[in-house]
Amino acid sequence: MLDYWNNYPTIQEKLKAVCSLIETQVQVRNQDIQVALTNLAQAGGKMLRPALFLLFSEIGDKAKQDEEQLIKVATSLEILHMATLIHDDIIDDSPLRRGLITVQAEYGKDVAVYTGDLLFTVFFDLLADAMNGSEFLHTNARSMKRLLLGELDQMHIRFDQNQTLSDYLRSVNGKTAELFWLSCIEGAHFGKTDVETQQLAGRIGRNIGVAFQVYDDILDYVSDSETLKKPVLEDLAQGVYTLPLLLAKEAHPEAFSPYLDKKQAITTEEAQKVSALVLEYDGVEKAKEFALSFTEKALAEIELLPDSPGKTMIKQLTSDLLGRDY
Repeated sequence: MLDYWNNYPTIQEKLKAVCSLIETQVQVRNQDIQVALTNLAQAGGKMLRPALFLLFSEIGDKAKQDEEQLIKVATSLEILHMATLIHDDIIDDSPLRRGLITVQAEYGKDVAVYTGDLLFTVFFDLLADAMNGSEFLHTNARSMKRLLLGELDQMHIRFDQNQTLSDYLRSVNGKTAELFWLSCIEGAHFGKTDVETQQLAGRIGRNIGVAFQVYDDILDYVSDSETLKKPVLEDLAQGVYTLPLLLAKEAHPEAFSPYLDKKQAITTEEAQKVSALVLEYDGVEKAKEFALSFTEKALAEIELLPDSPGKTMIKQLTSDLLGRDY
């Protein structure tokens, strides 16, 4: 297991416990799949969601906290994230994830579907154990539903050149920002903060999540496969038109139509021409400005949190995560 916890000194020991619990929870008899799951857990993820959960718990009343419960809930968030990654790769037919061959590419979509489903069962096992009687059992179920609806929303508008910023945000709020929201609001709740602080934590998490996804979408237009650890322009080839493209073609739809009209038949060379147009028409710069606005909202609301070492680390993590330089 990589030393993710070194990035978060105030929660080091708890993150180590989360990593250990993931290893014990993600066990299958098929050794090939076991290796694939272990590799996915270890291959460069930053443990952002459990880290945010634990950092938000740090701003609460430690005397009232149940550390075993905190570890289980934090672990459930990373397990849920892993499950969504596997299913995302199936939908996108992705060959690589974090620089490694994906479960679906290695073993087929049928095995990958069941592997992702297995992780969902592990997620709910952990919740049932950690949250017996808690209202947050329902909160998690609703969040999982919104995650799946975000994926369905995105699938529904694939290759649709008329999709809007509202369509994009609806998908992002379901796919990415929802899990950041859940991580932050749960951390504040199980950290025993008051309801107002919990709601504030949720808003911070959603703003972080939107900015994070926009920056991730920008990378598709400014990075390379080796840096990304997955194929570049993969979203474009799959008909997923992310914010840089939407903003660039807003004023120049005629420049993009000859390429986007080809839908699944678009070639690698043509996709690269679309990428060049996105840069030419300032799609990346406009997307950066959009992401910055959500970053600034998150940082402003972090200042409203109660003073604590946890608050300081939340601010630092957010600044490091979203203060990207391209």
